[in-house]
Amino acid sequence: MTAAAAPADAPRRAGRREWIGLAVLALPAMLIAMDMTVLYLAVPQLSADLAPDSSQLLWILDVYGFLVAGCLITMGTIGDRIGRRRLLLIGAAAFGTASVLAAWSNTAELLIVTRALLGVAGATLMPSTLALIRSMFPDPGQRTAAIAVWMTSFTVGMTLGPLVGGAVLERWWWGAVFLLAVPPMILLLVAGPVLLPEHRDPAPGRLDLVSAALSIVATIAFVYGVKEIAKDGAGAVPFAALALGVALGVVFARRQRRLADPMLDLKLFSDRAFSASLGTLTLTLFAMSGVFFFLSQYMQMVLGLTPFQAGLWTLPQAGAMVVVAALTPALVQSVRPAYVMAGGLVIGAIGFLLFLGLDGSDDLWLLVTGSVVLSIGVGPMTIMGVDMIVGAAPPERAGAASAISETNQEFGMAIGVAVLGSVGTAVYRSTLQDTLPAGVPAEAAEAARDTLGGALETAAALPGAAGPQLLAAARQAFTQGLHVNTVIAAVLVLLAAALVAGLLRQVTPRNADETAETAKSATAATAARPDGTEAGPSGDAAGPVEVAERGDTVETAAGQPAGGRTTRAETV
Repeated sequence: MTAAAAPADAPRRAGRREWIGLAVLALPAMLIAMDMTVLYLAVPQLSADLAPDSSQLLWILDVYGFLVAGCLITMGTIGDRIGRRRLLLIGAAAFGTASVLAAWSNTAELLIVTRALLGVAGATLMPSTLALIRSMFPDPGQRTAAIAVWMTSFTVGMTLGPLVGGAVLERWWWGAVFLLAVPPMILLLVAGPVLLPEHRDPAPGRLDLVSAALSIVATIAFVYGVKEIAKDGAGAVPFAALALGVALGVVFARRQRRLADPMLDLKLFSDRAFSASLGTLTLTLFAMSGVFFFLSQYMQMVLGLTPFQAGLWTLPQAGAMVVVAALTPALVQSVRPAYVMAGGLVIGAIGFLLFLGLDGSDDLWLLVTGSVVLSIGVGPMTIMGVDMIVGAAPPERAGAASAISETNQEFGMAIGVAVLGSVGTAVYRSTLQDTLPAGVPAEAAEAARDTLGGALETAAALPGAAGPQLLAAARQAFTQGLHVNTVIAAVLVLLAAALVAGLLRQVTPRNADETAETAKSATAATAARPDGTEAGPSGDAAGPVEVAERGDTVETAAGQPAGGRTTRAETV
């Protein structure tokens, strides 16, 4: 009797339909990653066609990211309420439509509006895909593998963005980069209803519109302030935006504590695995984004590569991430995840330190090597961090947990670029001030000290030997700033490794979890009720179930089948 009951109480394992559905879910992740990078290549053609002023051009580039970050928590919560598949399909239709409108925008104002619509639609895709993965793969080992595939698709999208965008722009007009999104969205709309199950919170409560507005405005204000500081330095407007974002964030958090049905369940943060994974993942992305911000400029403005060539040299890094994604789920079957993540982060720190060998000469091989080592090192942290964040939340809160993960990653990357970008820029300006060649006019020297791009333009206009001398000094100063950033990043990643090893060491390998779960299920089976439901700690039936359509197993809040029975739930 015990042996027969254990399989019924074990987490349901995904079958062929779920794995094919995962391939469909990987499309939005890859697409959004591509959309973050591909537009930058189209700026020259776009500027010539629409003639936006400097402010409009900045909004064309940034409004998408602002709206994605601002709407993630709201959209994740809405997905928990109306159904994650439903929200995903609505978002796919909106994203495809907005992409077509953006492609044929004939004014800068219209392009800003369509980019904003793309941001809102994009915010529906990421938490929906991750929450559906949480629901489709209740088995922890399979879920880790699924999230690894999902993370890999995002990395591949970031890599393919410049390559695909460059190839498209060589043959068609700038609007064609937006049309790249249309075929994947059509495929998602066709295959999604067939391959993806519907999941939602069965008792979500009322959506608090005030909380939604607070979260959107607070996030947009904070991200705007951070990005403005990263681009233009400290100023009254960016600091006012930061202050507004923090103030509204505090109001939002206090409101969640008072609501009977909060939009964001702050109790999630009391889970050590959730909070520790969230914090260390943010710290890691903070370090990576600040260094990669400088590396992309180093490849193009120091080594002289075109954007397309720079994209080609990121392929080894993407390949390393694919290998790590394949190995990590198997590795955590027998080794504690904390040790896998911490050991990887130590390797990542070594990758950062390899960049100290960059000297502005023919050292592309060292940059590629360091990037590959870095990807191998941080890969387990990014995969297992997201896995623990999503896995720590009950299934009915999977959308909100996914949105928290995505929002925190946006914050980590934005702040990393702002803080480390400012540090690197300060080092660049200080170093160039000390090494500025004689004979450079004061106005030209000021432009050169502002940015490396300004130094390149200034050097090209100077007569005689002053131009090449200024160019060499500026490149060396920029490399010095990159070195300082890599040291800071290495220290931060080592700190993250120590935090992971200390805070998550109680998380056992997957095989040990499965053995313990089997023993627990066997014991619980002896207390089963006559009607087949499992008795809870107080003798009550295990409660609340998450609605799942299309004949899928109805899951309890712990992500396990309710009484081992398969039920066809009514569509809400």
